[in-house]
Amino acid sequence: MGGTGSTGPVMDRDEVDRALARLDAEHEAIETSLLALQDHAGRRLLEGAQLTGTTKERWQTAEASITLLWAYFDAYTAALRTARETRARRRWSSREDLAELTDLLRGESVAMAGSAATTVNAPTLHGAGRLSHSFSLATLVDRMNELYASSLDMVVAADSVWSALPARIDLLAAELQRTRKLAHSVGVRPGEHPAGDDLERITRTLSALREQVISDPLAFWLRAQGSSAPGGGRPDTAVYDREARALEEVRREIDAVLGVRQDAEQRLIRLRDVLSRADRTLAEARTARGEVLAKIAATEVPVVSGPPTVLQEQLATAAEYRRHAQWHRLSPLLESLESKAEDELLRARESLTAVTAPLAVRAELRGRLDAYKAKVARHGLAEDPMLVERYDAARRMLWSAPCDLRVAGEAVLRYQRAAAELLSGPYMPEDHRR
Repeated sequence: MGGTGSTGPVMDRDEVDRALARLDAEHEAIETSLLALQDHAGRRLLEGAQLTGTTKERWQTAEASITLLWAYFDAYTAALRTARETRARRRWSSREDLAELTDLLRGESVAMAGSAATTVNAPTLHGAGRLSHSFSLATLVDRMNELYASSLDMVVAADSVWSALPARIDLLAAELQRTRKLAHSVGVRPGEHPAGDDLERITRTLSALREQVISDPLAFWLRAQGSSAPGGGRPDTAVYDREARALEEVRREIDAVLGVRQDAEQRLIRLRDVLSRADRTLAEARTARGEVLAKIAATEVPVVSGPPTVLQEQLATAAEYRRHAQWHRLSPLLESLESKAEDELLRARESLTAVTAPLAVRAELRGRLDAYKAKVARHGLAEDPMLVERYDAARRMLWSAPCDLRVAGEAVLRYQRAAAELLSGPYMPEDHRR
């Protein structure tokens, strides 16, 4: 090892050769990386795009950084060439040659004018206001690595968003167009059906999203937490995912409308049948009410309502919707009508039951009276004068009109008691329920 200089001990020939070999390898690696960055598809797209927002600001910085990178690389190349030429002067370098090489390889031997060392928007070292800068080759390599990493990070992030989102948006937009045509065919249109309004909103959102992604891809980039690798992160698909879910909901709604189109006629037939049965049941209840009023005395008989005209009108409207292929309007109307029609049939049946209740009571009393008569006849007591008298009295009341159910019930009870006394002695309470 020779003497020392401003850069430390003077390197010997072996140290110089090893340093040159290492610097040659670094030079080759840096050149390969720079050429790859230069040819990167994302960088080419950024150069030709009309950028806005975050991406525009970061690309201005990255573009300046790339320009500065090449300036640094050219200076690095020139310094390395000078060192190579100096080493090649003599096979056995002199002490003066080794001292010069030591300064070139270890010292701040690379001088750059301020305009070359600092570029507008590019990251700079301390002392940016100086007219010139001097770097060692090691510092220059570190500086190029920093600029390369930040530039590549920006380029890769933008390229990742452009590679992922626009294509997916286009596919969703194509599906949206197919859905719009299908919706139009079944009458699902904006202003007439909520699903039609949703389709319009999704269309506007997707169109705006695509424009934003193309002009400002970095606005849709989520950096990975704790990652320092260039391009560490993923595209932000939250808006896209939301609209995809909304479109799927619209598709389900349209499928429901299509289902209505397929079975509308059968559902209308079933509705007509249910409402017809309800109408017939109410007509029967009205007839029964007249009979009750004529045959049963002192009884409160519920009033029977008229036929369900509102439902009939809605049914006619549903038929019109089907005739004019207004499936989006028919779907909710059919669902409502099916529920109301079943309720109407149940109400009609309950009305008939309530109206005919007095006739059912009279029929039960008649059956009880005849059952006791048959019982006493089996025991040979049918001709008993008291039983005959009480039977005839009860029968006249039950088979005459109008029938007073309270009085007739008491007459049947008197006949039961008399029969019970003759048949088994003391009157048994269960005989009341025969």
